[in-house]
Amino acid sequence: MPVAAATDAPVSPHFYTRLCARLSKACLVAAVLGLFGIILSVQAQVIGRYVFNDTPTWTEALALQLVLYVTAFGVAVGVRDAGHIGLESLVTLLPDTMRRKVEVLIHALVGLFGGILVHSGWLWTRLKWTELDPMLHLPVGIDYLSLVIAGTLIVMFSIEHIVALLRGEEVVPAWH
Repeated sequence: MPVAAATDAPVSPHFYTRLCARLSKACLVAAVLGLFGIILSVQAQVIGRYVFNDTPTWTEALALQLVLYVTAFGVAVGVRDAGHIGLESLVTLLPDTMRRKVEVLIHALVGLFGGILVHSGWLWTRLKWTELDPMLHLPVGIDYLSLVIAGTLIVMFSIEHIVALLRGEEVVPAWH
């Protein structure tokens, strides 16, 4: 039986936790690739403008599109890794039983926020799907689809945190 390296995160026996960890890691990879895409897009715009005196029209629209998705993935991963804004200093002062209840409430409220993102993002995605972006020739609804993806992941990761709290476990960040 092979021995796990010291840098490997412990493998959870729970399917849902493993699924969330894989999704979180995939989001991190997608965000990094998106950042490279932003860099390449802006670089193409600068080279086109200053070297060829002909700015490609699609570069700015693509960079903005990638910013939406990088942000969406980053926010979702931040929720899973408990990197969102919280009142950690006040919560740690509470007794254990009260602290757990407050932490569950915090994750439930974050999950509710994710659900609102899914709902409103889906409404806007459907509303704008038939309009085409003149620069990318893609549906404008793709902009709002990033809200649906982020919201869905936020809900999933919030549920994972609540279940882990109720089990007395801790969610290990996927990037460890």
